[in-house]
Amino acid sequence: MTDPLHQFVISPIVKINIGGIDLSFTNSSLSVIVAFLLTSVFLSLGLRKGKIIPGRMQAAVEMIYTLVTDLIDSNIGKKGIRYFPFVFSVFMFILLGNLVGMIPRMFTFTSHIIVTFSLAMVVFIFVTILGIVLHGLKFFTLFAPAGLPKFLLPVLVPIELISYLSRPISLSVRLFANMMAGHTMMKVFAGFTAAIGFLGFLPIAVNVVLTGFEIFIAVLQAYIFTILTCVYLNDAVNLH
Repeated sequence: MTDPLHQFVISPIVKINIGGIDLSFTNSSLSVIVAFLLTSVFLSLGLRKGKIIPGRMQAAVEMIYTLVTDLIDSNIGKKGIRYFPFVFSVFMFILLGNLVGMIPRMFTFTSHIIVTFSLAMVVFIFVTILGIVLHGLKFFTLFAPAGLPKFLLPVLVPIELISYLSRPISLSVRLFANMMAGHTMMKVFAGFTAAIGFLGFLPIAVNVVLTGFEIFIAVLQAYIFTILTCVYLNDAVNLH
């Protein structure tokens, strides 16, 4: 049976070393570019000819647009629509990153903690800076809920602060763990196919089901990451 974790190894396609720094073009880099190109093509085709009665591609783009708009409106309110480009970009990047990994021979870059943590830190830093720009020092009242008795401040403020600082960790680990676990399970069952001989059709059937389930998880994790981004933006915009 092949190693189920081998699929997560980053390997160079074009080796580039400048001044002792490894800048190689890897399988992960290729998947990021493919995800970007697919996103660009998908949006370009869907928006190229706007029709009153949309075709399939236009309907798909409009469905995603409506989904993200509804998430912003329900979690942030009317003030949040100005942050639509940021939220939409986060959703599409994660969605296509997850789905590209379902293509045979492609690399799932969202299964690496460094990628998901970097993305989570972008969200965290953006939200924090936005909150300070919009509210100044009043932003830090987020860690002391209104009406809280003063004698409880030394207890609850550190708890709120730790909870706030742990957001990048929870965001990144959730996405990374789900994608890595799902792909590992698929690889394990695929390895059983050759190992058990004539009964190999059983793991194949399971793998077909797992593939559909993993596609569902890919979409769901993009949705969860995006809705949490909206929740965090709500804290920065509305201070609650």
